[in-house]
Amino acid sequence: MQENWEPKGIASLVAAQRSLRSILNRSRSLVSALSRVGPRLDKMQQRLPSLQAAVRPILAPRENLNAAAGHIDRAVGPAAAVLKVFDAVHGLEPSLLADPHADLATYLSLLQRLEEALRFLSDNCGLAVQWLDDIVEYLSDDYLADPGFLSVLQSSLDSLKSHPAPLDGGLLVAALEKLDGEFRRLLIVSGHGDAMSKLQAIMVRMKANGRLDHCVAVYIEVRCSNVRASLRALDLDYLEISPSEFDHVQSIQTHIDKWTRHLEFAVKHLFEAEFKLCAKVFEKSGPPEIWKGCFAEIAAEAGILAFLRFGRTITESKKDPIKLLKLLDMFNSMNKLRLDFNRIFGGKACAEIQNQTRDLIKRVINDACEIFWELLVQVELQRPNLPPPDGAVPRLVSFITNYCNSLLGEDYLPVLTLVLVIQRSWEQKKFHEGLLTDAVLNIVKAVEANFENWSKGYDDVTLSYLFMMNTHWHFYKNLKGTRLGELLGGTWLREHEQYKDYYAAVFFRESWGKLPSLLSREGLILLSGGGRATARDLVKKRLKAFNDAFDEMYQKQASWVISDKDLREKTCHAVVQAIVPVYRSYMQNYGPLVEQDASASKYLKYTADGLEKMLGSLFQHKPERSMSSRPRHSNGKVSPAGINPYQAASTVI
Repeated sequence: MQENWEPKGIASLVAAQRSLRSILNRSRSLVSALSRVGPRLDKMQQRLPSLQAAVRPILAPRENLNAAAGHIDRAVGPAAAVLKVFDAVHGLEPSLLADPHADLATYLSLLQRLEEALRFLSDNCGLAVQWLDDIVEYLSDDYLADPGFLSVLQSSLDSLKSHPAPLDGGLLVAALEKLDGEFRRLLIVSGHGDAMSKLQAIMVRMKANGRLDHCVAVYIEVRCSNVRASLRALDLDYLEISPSEFDHVQSIQTHIDKWTRHLEFAVKHLFEAEFKLCAKVFEKSGPPEIWKGCFAEIAAEAGILAFLRFGRTITESKKDPIKLLKLLDMFNSMNKLRLDFNRIFGGKACAEIQNQTRDLIKRVINDACEIFWELLVQVELQRPNLPPPDGAVPRLVSFITNYCNSLLGEDYLPVLTLVLVIQRSWEQKKFHEGLLTDAVLNIVKAVEANFENWSKGYDDVTLSYLFMMNTHWHFYKNLKGTRLGELLGGTWLREHEQYKDYYAAVFFRESWGKLPSLLSREGLILLSGGGRATARDLVKKRLKAFNDAFDEMYQKQASWVISDKDLREKTCHAVVQAIVPVYRSYMQNYGPLVEQDASASKYLKYTADGLEKMLGSLFQHKPERSMSSRPRHSNGKVSPAGINPYQAASTVI
């Protein structure tokens, strides 16, 4: 029995040993695996609270979650819509950061979409945040979510409410700045039709975004620069001249002429164009007050006030007869522009321009009328002065004849009449045409009285005859066929022609007419043979008397002047015809008696041809007194410009 049990027992132990060994090996493997999993379990344990907080809402009782579902959907729906629009806004970013010049219409369309999206976000973001805030409060009150989770969510919502960031990240501002640049560029080339429509479209978008004032400022800046550049091409430096820079109006009369042309060009072309452009650009962007104010600033800053200031400077200068004509030019220019001024510079916005314009017109009218009514007094004040020493026509006479003809001519008569009508109306007095014509006639008659008085101022009566011949002929020739001559009448003119003939005859009789009698043949015909020596002495005596008289008269009259060329040539011809043939004949007949004499050169002083040449050169104009040097109007008529007949002087000029 013993022998049978022993083998079986060993076998069982061996099997048990093997079993234990296998269990031990598996235990070791499990321990090793657990040691590797431990750190991971630690990490999971650390994350467990947050996972638990995130999962916990869904761990609430089902009936509570079912009740909260509607509240959550109403809060999440608006938030989801806002996020969708927000994504769309950022989708516009590449296009709106590009240059709008390439496709302005598309750019403006995208900008409008951005504006609509931002309005949606502005209207709904606050609502979405409020709904989310309400649902957080609901979950907290009903303990449906982890307090930690709700705290984090509430903190985020509070941050949104207290520090709202731009919903577009500054995209709208950037896009509007892009449009600013395009707006400025288009203003420079605004003469094109497509530019106009583009400017209007940009203005609409700018106004929609509250940037109309900014556009107005840019518009004024750019258009002012354009107008000033155009005016600079006209060379308008003279507009800044001050009264101290000239003594009398003649020194700047060319500037006044330019002023009238430049003012018309500036108003009719530059400011007219800016007026129309302003109205067109802003017609869809607000009431007329906006664009009218804009235009007013452009006009004032670009130069219209400089034109008006120059006109005022002219009125502040010394009063001068020539100034009357220039004032009439200025008034005529402004009167032609009156309707344009009223239309372009009308309204409250241009009040300063209107005030300065009215002030200038008033000054021009008052100054012109004052000078006109003072002309008679100024002429009369010249009466005591001495006449010209050379017997020429006084400048005052030639000035007044030309001047009054100008005033009564078709260029100035209507203007002067209107000026006088306006000035009389201000004084509540009536005007009739006789006031003007009578005043001019009185001026001419005052001049006539002057030279009658001046003729008495010569010590040499012969020179006074020459002076009267000159002056009467000047009146006749320069007034015949003119408006002034018609007013004075044919009888008056013929009297001056007759006076000229009378004084010409007296002048010749009392001067050159006396010389031929000095070459008398009396007593020479009967002398012959032994009387040759006596005849020679008589010829010598008469030649000496002739030479002495001729020399004295020639030297005296060499400085005298006959102003009119035709009258001068006629007078010289008469003198030559009276003297030279007589002298030539005398020398042919009696010259041989003296030629052989040792002292012949003392008596045979002149040849007939020499005398003719000398007499033909008498009474010539001196260069400084040449009337042909006077400036002329563009129509070819002599202008009194450059002559100041009222300067203080001791002699009549």
